[in-house]
Parts: sequence; C-alpha cells; structure tokens
Amino acid sequence: MPRWVRVVAIAAVCLFAYGGIVHLGDLLGIRPGGPSHSIPTWLTLYFTSLTVFDPLAALLLVLRRIEGLLLGCVLLGSDAAANGYANYVLDTAPGITPGRIGHAVITALAVALIAAAPRVAPWLHRPRRAGECAIHERRRV
Repeated sequence: MPRWVRVVAIAAVCLFAYGGIVHLGDLLGIRPGGPSHSIPTWLTLYFTSLTVFDPLAALLLVLRRIEGLLLGCVLLGSDAAANGYANYVLDTAPGITPGRIGHAVITALAVALIAAAPRVAPWLHRPRRAGECAIHERRRV
C-alpha cells in the first residue's frame, strides 16, 4: 500500500479529533466566533452531534475500520453542506468572512477525502460477517 494512504488516514484522524474539540468548544460556548444562538434548532442539533461523531470517526480510523472512512466522508460532506447553509443563507454579510473561508476549507477537505476513499479503503479492515472469527480471517491473508 502506498505511503500516502497512511498519511491520508492519519490526517483524517487528526482532522476529526480537531473537529470534535472545536464542536465541543462551540457547545460549551468557549470558542470565539462559534455558531450564534440565532441559527435554526436543526442546525444547532447537527453541529452538536458532531461532538460525538467526529471523535467516533477518528477512533474508527485509528482502529483501521472502514466504517470510520465511510462515516468521515459523510461527516465532511454534510458539514460542508451545513456550513454552506450557515455561511451563505443565514449570514447576510457581504464578501469574504471567516466563516466562508472555513466553509471553503471544509469543502476542500470533504472533496479530498471522498476522492481518496477508494484508494484508502483497501488498507482498512472490513467488518466481520456473522460466524467469522479472527483466526480464520488471518489464515486467508
């Protein structure tokens, strides 16, 4: 497996760990510039859920589980969409804002991870099927 595959996986772990910390800071109200209280409830719930799902994706990737990669792709894609809504529909400020720069970064990361996913996936472990044990899996390798 090419070295860059491991680098992508490690970068994704760091990204999701960082995301979990950022969203926890938003939840606790300690991060300046976090989401305002005027955003819709559904969007607040979504961003709050990332305090759990970002670290879960990081943990699954550390364990080299394909579920972590799939969850990560869904999280980054949906985070880019949610940030797009928050920064272009709800935020009426003209021009470039810090939120819009952040949205561009999240979107680029989402596209990069989704594009790399087919090459990263073979390096990860698949879930076991019912009745299959680790000993038999090792013998096949």
